[in-house]
Amino acid sequence: MQAFENFTGICAPLDRANVDTDAIIPKQFLKSIKRSGFGPYLFDEWRYLDHGEPDMDCTHRPLNPGFVLNDPRYAKAEILLARENFGCGSSREHAPWALADFGIRVILAPSFADIFFNNCFKNGILPIVLEAAVIDGLFAKATGGEALRIVVDLPAQTLTPADGAVIPFVVEAGSKHCLVEGLDDIGLTLQEVDAIRAYEVRRKQEAPWLFIGA
Repeated sequence: MQAFENFTGICAPLDRANVDTDAIIPKQFLKSIKRSGFGPYLFDEWRYLDHGEPDMDCTHRPLNPGFVLNDPRYAKAEILLARENFGCGSSREHAPWALADFGIRVILAPSFADIFFNNCFKNGILPIVLEAAVIDGLFAKATGGEALRIVVDLPAQTLTPADGAVIPFVVEAGSKHCLVEGLDDIGLTLQEVDAIRAYEVRRKQEAPWLFIGA
């Protein structure tokens, strides 16, 4: 997993509550487990006017002009602003895969579904919980004539919108470490590879009968 670096990104305001994972990436796209190639189908049923299927060429599909990510201001958004209970529904990990493949690196919301929240960290996305009043203020700024840009500083745990008002946020220390270092569950385990190998050697000496035929 790529390490999370500080950046300044465009914030796209998705003014919807209870956005479920089937809306983020519809069920027909779950056949692949490659983790890549899902970006064009992100929010497929909201983003396009036709029905999407796997392996479709999305370059000529009719776009929904009323959907936020089709607004030229937010076409290259890296920050998604949403309402409460974002990522509810099924536990499909394809949802953060699609968001990451599109280019979303940070999601701001008053609350998240637990499984989706944890899956984000495992796939290089930073989900940030902010008070509803703070979210309301960001929506007001993000829906103006120009796109809102926000500086994201993960080590300092701060967001700085264009007006310069610093917004602190909380992130669990272990999850922060994994993002900063670019560690998914496998990478985190491999940090202990020497201890794992030493255990296997010791275990073979203590209980050799367990390894007969291995």
